Amino acid sequence: MVSQGKKSTQPADPEVLQATQHHLRQNLQLWGTAGISGEEVLRVYSSEAQHLEELIGRTLSLGESNSALLLAPRGTGKSALVDGVLGQLKDRGVLGQGLVVRLSGLLHTDDLQALKEITRQLRLEEAAAKKVFRSFAENLSFLLESLRGGSKETAKPAIFLLDEFDLFCHHRNQTLLYNLFDAAQSAQAPICVLGLSCRLDVLELLEKRVKSRFSHRQIHLQASGDFTTHYLHTFKTLLHLPHSFSFKDFAHVWNEDVESLAGDDVVLDVLRRQHTTTRDVRVLKSLLVMCLAQLDEGNTRLTPQMFSRAEALVTQDARTNTVRGLSALQLCLVIAMKHLAEVYDGEPFNFEMVYREYCKFSLKSSMQSFEKPVVFKAFDQLMGLELVRPVDQTCRVQREYELVQMMMTPGQVGEVLSQMPSLPTDLQRWASMGLVA
Repeated sequence: MVSQGKKSTQPADPEVLQATQHHLRQNLQLWGTAGISGEEVLRVYSSEAQHLEELIGRTLSLGESNSALLLAPRGTGKSALVDGVLGQLKDRGVLGQGLVVRLSGLLHTDDLQALKEITRQLRLEEAAAKKVFRSFAENLSFLLESLRGGSKETAKPAIFLLDEFDLFCHHRNQTLLYNLFDAAQSAQAPICVLGLSCRLDVLELLEKRVKSRFSHRQIHLQASGDFTTHYLHTFKTLLHLPHSFSFKDFAHVWNEDVESLAGDDVVLDVLRRQHTTTRDVRVLKSLLVMCLAQLDEGNTRLTPQMFSRAEALVTQDARTNTVRGLSALQLCLVIAMKHLAEVYDGEPFNFEMVYREYCKFSLKSSMQSFEKPVVFKAFDQLMGLELVRPVDQTCRVQREYELVQMMMTPGQVGEVLSQMPSLPTDLQRWASMGLVA
């Protein structure tokens, strides 16, 4: 537990606080790594990093062409590991004149977009603009041929990183993958094709002709599931201030506080709940960012209470927050749908059924009542907020009779309404009762 006496002796220096938050937010960025957190990824996956380094190193130094898949669940550190390995190769001068081409299945949704991005990253736009290509393969072959520079010894090696590799498998005819793997197999140019995916069955998505040209080399990241040796160690690493930090006295005290927090019962309970829910490091980073956001000149140290408040924010349901911002009319419709879901045991309903319940309530309520078009517009807004969703979007019926389902359980609706102190009394009473007779 962090001692309060110690806290009061620390001057609230805005410059120190700003430097601390800046450094730690660099460590806590959701994508990629920085500082000591980058070293942590390489430490955890040391054997996989060595395998990856040898694979890419042979392409860079010997001109070999290779292909491989890096497979692991989301948030495990695939991209961070690749960046760490490339950083080590760059520091040792092995990367040299090698080029790194980064593609993402989320951004490059077809092979033509991917080809344009390859051309841009290889800086061959002007050369490609002067030629007319009859096919995709001819265009890509030209780009790779431009890297060769006359001989194998003078050729520029290229590292192709395909993030969300499984999405490239859904491209028409898998033309990009076929030509990249074919170029790697036939050694047209020194290239290394590395695919990153969270799908362990991604090989099954490859067409037969593509699969035959792939090396079938797979690297699996197996993150440790142990709470103390891995998750808690990662927690301390992400909050650690290095010896190179400008304010050394503050860094020493801060690191001692972090060690104390790692043994605090409240903090441990929060971290264990997060670890049980998901082992994704990005979720842990989000929790720590919310803790850092609570620091100010009056609170320059992290406290267990900050972790409890941050956990409440992280675990909030998006739809629950949406319900808190609804108008009184929209809340009436939500309560009506809650009762319909309870009576019909979760079966679909339509707007006419909801409107009938609303009319019964408005007759006995002192609240303002609205005409049917206004009520339907409010219902339509709930569909736009995805609190209500059509059961079958292909069925062509009048929208008033379209079957829909509420995307929250009656229990969730009741819980969020009970936590709304500003809810009108009539709505509170109706929410706690059954259908209006």
